[in-house]
Amino acid sequence: MYPHPKLIDCRRVFIKNYRLDMEIGAYPHEKNRVQYVLVNIEFWVPLAATTPKNDDIDEIVNHDFVRPGIQAIVSRGHINLQETLCDAIVELILQHPLVVATRVSTEKREVYPDCECAGVEVFKLKENLS
Repeated sequence: MYPHPKLIDCRRVFIKNYRLDMEIGAYPHEKNRVQYVLVNIEFWVPLAATTPKNDDIDEIVNHDFVRPGIQAIVSRGHINLQETLCDAIVELILQHPLVVATRVSTEKREVYPDCECAGVEVFKLKENLS
């Protein structure tokens, strides 16, 4: 469950199968058309800073910032590469001051007729972790 030893005292927060209908793809036949992309996001936050004592939402890292941030990325226009999309989402997640690491994957669901999907995944730790 923990992709890195530095995350052992962390809470994993995730969003599964966030569906995006977006313009993505580097090939001519992918231009000016919307494709179905699934995004999966995990991020880790320190237990010490995110364990609620009063059952209050202000005591945790709420994942509500993720979807509007991704929508802002997608609204900029056509993205050629899944790598570009993944990297932008990773940077969005790591901007939160309590997030120490994230894993983001994207899956283009309509690439090949004989495959469920074609995708990319990125895992990144914040550089200032000791």
